Amino acid sequence: MTEKTVTVHIKYMDTEQTFTGEANQVWVSVNRFFSEMIPALSIVQKALLTVDHEKLIEDCEDVIAVAPEGPVLLVSKQKLTASETLTLHLLAAYIGNKLGLSKGYLTKEELQAALGKNAKITGTRLGELCREGYATKTEEGNYMVTTLGIKRFQEETLPEIIEKLQITK
Repeated sequence: MTEKTVTVHIKYMDTEQTFTGEANQVWVSVNRFFSEMIPALSIVQKALLTVDHEKLIEDCEDVIAVAPEGPVLLVSKQKLTASETLTLHLLAAYIGNKLGLSKGYLTKEELQAALGKNAKITGTRLGELCREGYATKTEEGNYMVTTLGIKRFQEETLPEIIEKLQITK
């Protein structure tokens, strides 16, 4: 490299680009990057369904938690529907996984124990959650909450649960 060579490295989210060359050439390349890539990435970002983990944890405070033994409900499941109970357990497993504390899925047996119902009722409710897009069954036969399920539950069902149980935030 000569003294007149400039190197600029840009990292924006998951995209990285390095420009090396004469100062004016690098300046043009950097400007092109910002004018073309940043808006394109912003548009892509708007189309992606993502979860705000911090907000999710705040919203679920006083409802679910992650204990060393796994996901737990902090509210009485007697006041919840079976689908709400199952989704809350799957959501707690998801949060535990994102925090590095647990796996991000639960077995049908774990969910049956959490629900306190027989295998047929548990299987029927899990099937409904999968059909509605709240959960998915893994190749190994385990269950996990979907991103769409998290969004829907957080925006629609969780506020209803909080109101129904009279949890003050």
